[in-house]
Amino acid sequence: MLKRILTSIVAILILVPVLFLSDTVVFPIALALVSLICLYELFKCTGIEKAWTVTVPLYLFSLILPFLVRYMDDTVYSAMIAFMVAVVYVIYLFTLIVWSGGKLAFGETSAVVFMAMYILLALSSILYVRDFEPYGVYIYLLIFIGAWVTDIFAYFTGYFLGKHKLIEAVSPKKTVEGSIGGIVFCAASFALFGWIVDQWFGQDANLLFLVISGVILSLIAQIGDLIMSVIKRHYGIKDFGKLFPGHGGMLDRFDSILAVSLGLGAICVFVSLSGIQLM
Repeated sequence: MLKRILTSIVAILILVPVLFLSDTVVFPIALALVSLICLYELFKCTGIEKAWTVTVPLYLFSLILPFLVRYMDDTVYSAMIAFMVAVVYVIYLFTLIVWSGGKLAFGETSAVVFMAMYILLALSSILYVRDFEPYGVYIYLLIFIGAWVTDIFAYFTGYFLGKHKLIEAVSPKKTVEGSIGGIVFCAASFALFGWIVDQWFGQDANLLFLVISGVILSLIAQIGDLIMSVIKRHYGIKDFGKLFPGHGGMLDRFDSILAVSLGLGAICVFVSLSGIQLM
């Protein structure tokens, strides 16, 4: 437990300056590095880390995508470029599989690449939400708040009150009570966040919409956690890596964040199209 606490403190001390500099080039650089580490852990877990013809293009794309999202003025244009790159890569991948003579299994390789695309899209979504006008500077923090509050309070609620297993075949320790606790506290934290932004920064926060978003994103956070649990169970590993002593690898720490970032990105798109005032 002491090791986990010390690791958490060190991680927070690194994260806070990065978040403080989220409007600078430091942020896309940090996300590019996180992308690289996450991809490496995924490839190592699945055993294709030495299949350079498959992995190198994804490594390169992971370095480019955060800067594409941050510095391309036209969001639609940057999305089209990313989509075109993805299509070209898929065609390239199919060609590799055909010419590999059975060395690259179609199903396994496709699944790994799909997960890699999920990771890259999710981490880029953090940048999209951060740069979302006019209140991205505030709401991108909800990605981390939603993921971590859900994780922490689901754990403690389950520890003290948990009696009914959630999905025992996937994650034996998770309980229904823990899941509900994570949702309740996540929704409450979103309401508190809205109140703080309202009182301290003069933003007219839509508290009802924030609470609803908290419920939805907490559910998404738990699904993201379970997705990674399924992958680890499939490959027979406990953690994706050992980067964070007592906590596992980068993917172990970002499993919920990946899912929540995509969920909040989708909410931002919905808000933009529907005209709902979030703040």
